[in-house]
Amino acid sequence: MATTLVRPRTVVPLAPRTHKAPALRHLGPNWYASVMGTAIIANAGATLPYQLPGQRVACQIVWVLSAVALAVLLTARAGHWLHHRDQARAHLLDPAVAPFYGCLSMALLAVGGGTLIVGKDLIGTGAAVAVDGVLFTVGTATGLVMAVVVPYLMVVRHKVEASQATPVWLLPLVAPMVSAAVGPLLVPHLPAGQPREALLLVCYAMFGVSLMATLLMLPLIFGRLILSGPLPLALTPALFLVLGPLGQSTTAVNQLADVAPGAVDGSYAHALGAFAVVYGVPVMGFALLWLALAVAMLVRAARGGMGFAMTWWALTFPVGTCVTGAAGLARHTGLDAFAWLAGALFLGLVAAWLLAAAHTLRGLFSGRLLPKTA
Repeated sequence: MATTLVRPRTVVPLAPRTHKAPALRHLGPNWYASVMGTAIIANAGATLPYQLPGQRVACQIVWVLSAVALAVLLTARAGHWLHHRDQARAHLLDPAVAPFYGCLSMALLAVGGGTLIVGKDLIGTGAAVAVDGVLFTVGTATGLVMAVVVPYLMVVRHKVEASQATPVWLLPLVAPMVSAAVGPLLVPHLPAGQPREALLLVCYAMFGVSLMATLLMLPLIFGRLILSGPLPLALTPALFLVLGPLGQSTTAVNQLADVAPGAVDGSYAHALGAFAVVYGVPVMGFALLWLALAVAMLVRAARGGMGFAMTWWALTFPVGTCVTGAAGLARHTGLDAFAWLAGALFLGLVAAWLLAAAHTLRGLFSGRLLPKTA
């Protein structure tokens, strides 16, 4: 009987599974800071006390750029969660990265506010109100969620020590303050009566939420600097994040005072106008003190060899909130000094944006910021 030889099967090992869109794996929530920093150029430039020929057109162009950047980044971040869900979860559990999830809310709010400030010139007031209404609603809801989720994770999951406190911890707490600052833009477009008053008071409530949380966090940050020394070189620009709640809260009280007469009783509106000055002037004074300290630390880091990192975008949005805060105080006090301050800060804001944008584009084209490796 013939014997049939059976050739053994050759087992071909499966190729290791590779991630789709490997560059997206390195795309963290900190990238939303670039959208915030771009949008604030348009928002602040259009509200400056001094307006030069062509300035509003330039602000419109920058707003379009921020809107396009937001759309591209939202799509890319959706791809990040789709293809690299493990990394996305790791970001939430990383105490150094999780606070940046607050930037999503602020990017939505900043672009939405710009839609009503300058975007209406291009798309019409009706469309601008609709777009800002959507972005404000989604951005506010996201900001309030992150203002709870991130601190919760810091308490129950993140292993942090007092020596690790940095201004980055403020990011999820500032988001409701941004809502309080841009929400007043929608108040005049609501029906008179309770709808306007309700939104006005909701904005004041979010002002309080963010202010109280910031007052709890700031002593930890300043104490860490005093007891543990300067931040690492790459993280030094994050010191400017402290300006965010200071400038944004000053902006918020002035914006709310602007629309209060059409939303609440005259006596309340007058009191809110006075509160804008009584609160805003001291806070702006402290913001200038912190700005001087942050600039001194930045110069020290630059001399020490600080290279580019995405933290450089911290030099943009927080400074922009001080521009809008100073511009608001100029409106309510009539003092030229605040108008000059707003103009000087805006020049610094534009210089910082050009620097951060140029290095970011260079890093993207070179592949250093988003390597095409899994």
